[in-house]
Amino acid sequence: MIIRPAQPSDAKDMVALLNQIIAVGGTTAHQEPYDEDKMLHHYIAAEGLISCQVAEIEGKVLGFQWIRWADPVQDSAPKNWGIIASFVDNDAAGKGLGQHLFRETLAATSQAGAIAIDATIRADNVPGLRYYGGLGFVDYDRLVGLPLSDGTVVDRVRKRFDVRPN
Repeated sequence: MIIRPAQPSDAKDMVALLNQIIAVGGTTAHQEPYDEDKMLHHYIAAEGLISCQVAEIEGKVLGFQWIRWADPVQDSAPKNWGIIASFVDNDAAGKGLGQHLFRETLAATSQAGAIAIDATIRADNVPGLRYYGGLGFVDYDRLVGLPLSDGTVVDRVRKRFDVRPN
């Protein structure tokens, strides 16, 4: 397994991965498929980006993790926090990719000087809640009854990880 920074050339593989997760449903608030341009602007070269890492096995991207600086208005989090998102191929779940990705993300976040990381997760995303909890994230808030783009109403659990900058 190779963990490395995402490059524009990874956009196609990252789109395929995220669109598969969206199609299966239930673990992401995203409901509309991504294209390469949207992937580049939202994840790989996002405004306020701290880090975007991919997990690659035998030349195939099987996961990625992204963190950007919080926008106090959009994210309701202090500007010195990071906002994280993680995506792993359904067939590769449970094989340690997420832990390896987080190790690199945490190093980049610490080096950037962030004091905490926010992971806001659908309350019905049991694997996601378990993943972030296993990394040491703790619940600090709950957003009740937020609609997805299709009108489905779900709560979101806000988890926090305190970073100890170098």
